[in-house]
Amino acid sequence: MGAAVDRLVEVVAALREHCLWTAALTHEGLVEYLVEESYELLETIEEHRPDEELRGELADVLLQVVLHARIASERGAFDLEGIARTLTEKMIRRNTHVFAPDGTLRESFPDSIEEIVRSWDAAKRAERPERTDPFAGLPRHLPALVFADKALGRGERWLALENGGGGPEPADTPAAPEGDFGRDRAVFATEEELGEHLLGIVRAARAAGLDAERALRAAVVRHTETGWRAPR
Repeated sequence: MGAAVDRLVEVVAALREHCLWTAALTHEGLVEYLVEESYELLETIEEHRPDEELRGELADVLLQVVLHARIASERGAFDLEGIARTLTEKMIRRNTHVFAPDGTLRESFPDSIEEIVRSWDAAKRAERPERTDPFAGLPRHLPALVFADKALGRGERWLALENGGGGPEPADTPAAPEGDFGRDRAVFATEEELGEHLLGIVRAARAAGLDAERALRAAVVRHTETGWRAPR
């Protein structure tokens, strides 16, 4: 694998030097391609397409990383090796349930996903102890439904850490913000039922001349800015 990656880096470097189109690329200019390639990969995964297609789409996403690394290296900032090193260090630092601080494997490992999530969240929080906002760093440009789900998840896990790891479990009592957000908790047996419900909400919003995407995003922003509590 090392030789293949090294050759890829060489090819991209040659393109940056000899291809006018590739040479003109910038971090900002690559954003649209990263988004497009990511959605193509998502579609390939969700439609269970053949492995050959999956490999090709992953390659397209990898190209974006290599291009960004090359552009950064040209200004002396970092290169692909530096990205890999940063990621390795982060994985060791965050996964304290698997690795000791020196990167060696621990002698035993957790038996539950809940314990792993708590360990990850505690390690992540320890990196920035000055942060008191559970939503710091949460990208507001995420699709509104993803944004809402991520915000709810961060809120509930933050409360669990505040309670010494004994807080509410995600499946039982998700954290809710002050006010009416999350007040009506309809129960859905399947994602199909949930999808129909969401589609109905969007249909009603359209009939009223409202933008459901913008409305949900604004609601999440409001409540992440005004504080959250465990529901009563």
